[in-house]
Amino acid sequence: MTMYVPKLAEIVRRDPRYAYEAYQFVQEALEYTQKKLGRAPRPEKPEDVEPQHHVRGWELLDGIRDLALREFGLMARTVFRMWGIQRTDDFGEIVFNLVESNLMSKTDEDDRKDFHDVYDLDEALVKGFHLRLDEAE
Repeated sequence: MTMYVPKLAEIVRRDPRYAYEAYQFVQEALEYTQKKLGRAPRPEKPEDVEPQHHVRGWELLDGIRDLALREFGLMARTVFRMWGIQRTDDFGEIVFNLVESNLMSKTDEDDRKDFHDVYDLDEALVKGFHLRLDEAE
């Protein structure tokens, strides 16, 4: 069960291009990506943000793609469209909205350009889809 986060609702009010669920998903994808890369903060101190926990834009986009395919399968592209996401740049906008609201952090090197045209969502989520039987458990 997902909890309602008032700060996310405020972001959506300020920038209604993207659905509330898109912001939740990006936060989940960050955690997923950190775990996948072995950079997750310690469970007892999840608020600790250290350089070793940092995820670059392209790494997060890889995690977003993987998590979307895992959670939504062939419907991932449709879900993203419903949320207002048309290209990888949109994830950069979402990330920086979260950063501005102190719900994510960034380094001085991080930039919206890190998310610019990294991959084609149709290619990555539809044409590149393949079912892995070892994950179907």
